[in-house]
Amino acid sequence: MKIAIVSGKAEGPTKLNAFDNALSEAGIGDVNLIKVSSMLGPNTELIPLPKLKPGAMVNCVLSEVTSKKKGNIINACVAVAIGDRLGCVVETTGINDKEDGIKEEAINMVKYMMNKRNVEIKDLIVETSTHTVENKGSVIASVVYINDDIIE
Repeated sequence: MKIAIVSGKAEGPTKLNAFDNALSEAGIGDVNLIKVSSMLGPNTELIPLPKLKPGAMVNCVLSEVTSKKKGNIINACVAVAIGDRLGCVVETTGINDKEDGIKEEAINMVKYMMNKRNVEIKDLIVETSTHTVENKGSVIASVVYINDDIIE
């Protein structure tokens, strides 16, 4: 199994446009995202995001928050733990929370999931996106599941 981890942040004239702009900044704005749960296969490989086919149906774990309140600090975070037998992904968000606190929450959640399954963590990766809202802002962090059908 292969995954890519991406993040983006953006403003827009509407909340939807801000979200779309954040997806585009992350490189996943021209595909259809299918939210999936949080399990990874054995020895999952982390790769850079390849060029995706426009309109492709793409599985992902997506963390996102959008706000129209000027001055809000918004955070989206994903944490990935990879083991020999399987891996786990978690997502969390925050508004006006410290970025370090959001990261710590995600790490604690993914470590708990792996411990509950008695799987030793080989790799632990955390990705956050933080933005201070100017008008209408959005942040995303995502784990994208890569297969040959979606690569251009």
